[in-house]
Amino acid sequence: MSSSVLYDAPGPKARVRNRIFSVVGALAVLGLIVFAVVRLNDKGQFAPQMWDIFNYAGVRTSIRDGVLTTLKVFAVAAVLSLVLGVLLAVGRLSDHKPVRWFATAFIELFRAVPLLITIYVLWVLFLTYRSDLGLSGDDTGFWALVIGLTVYNGSVQAEVLRAGINAVPKGQREAAYALGMRKTQVMMTVLVPQAVRAMLPTIISQLVVTLKDTSLGYVITYQELLFQLQQLAGNTVVNDDNPYVPVIIVGGAIYIAMCLALSALATWIERRGRRAKTGIRVADAGQPLAAADALDVIDQSAPAAPEDAAAGKTN
Repeated sequence: MSSSVLYDAPGPKARVRNRIFSVVGALAVLGLIVFAVVRLNDKGQFAPQMWDIFNYAGVRTSIRDGVLTTLKVFAVAAVLSLVLGVLLAVGRLSDHKPVRWFATAFIELFRAVPLLITIYVLWVLFLTYRSDLGLSGDDTGFWALVIGLTVYNGSVQAEVLRAGINAVPKGQREAAYALGMRKTQVMMTVLVPQAVRAMLPTIISQLVVTLKDTSLGYVITYQELLFQLQQLAGNTVVNDDNPYVPVIIVGGAIYIAMCLALSALATWIERRGRRAKTGIRVADAGQPLAAADALDVIDQSAPAAPEDAAAGKTN
């Protein structure tokens, strides 16, 4: 039986009790799902006519426009949040106190304020000063959503990158300074690339959160995917009822597909970054190199000087 400081391994009685609770909980959740499906089926939400609406070109076009708008917001917010995250992480690690204090205050503020409030406040400000800023109606919603996502997710990404930078061994930093590199060069060419590679799974996970948070544009009536789905379900009547359940299922499937695609891209990038680099492999102490490895060492080593070669032939 193994145990740790934070968790005690359950004994035989506890394991039996946990299994019983798991089975009871699973049956309760399954019962609720079956009950909800039966009630919705009785209301006609799963009737074939409800699903026929997706055969219309106008419905498919509306969903397509919502997906494209969502991806556009995500692409801009993702790039800006990563750039802002790098700047805030470097600023929080700065030796200059005003820069460090400003970066820390910015990060803590926008991590603490709910993202929905940030987006709504920005939207109201852009609506108020729209004429002065030269923004149209669509631009106000777009930039309110993009900037809100940028400042929040950029603050989170900054903390992720800061943790990755602090995880880089100090010897690499000291070696870079010993070579005469400036602090900016050390940070941008030595520390940040390694931090990004080490924290890539967490960075991608936050990007998935950014993609899902684009649905908050619904609150400011920006025509992203969720808003388009709500308008579609609210304005369509089939059998004297609105097709909310089919629209929710289709919309949820689209969101899941986009998030899975982003996660698959992250997995591919991570595997590509972890490929072994070519180079000379050093054998363990007291163990000879294999024949193939020995040939690699001979091929990659520098050619001997002429006098060394002649000496070798003489011996």
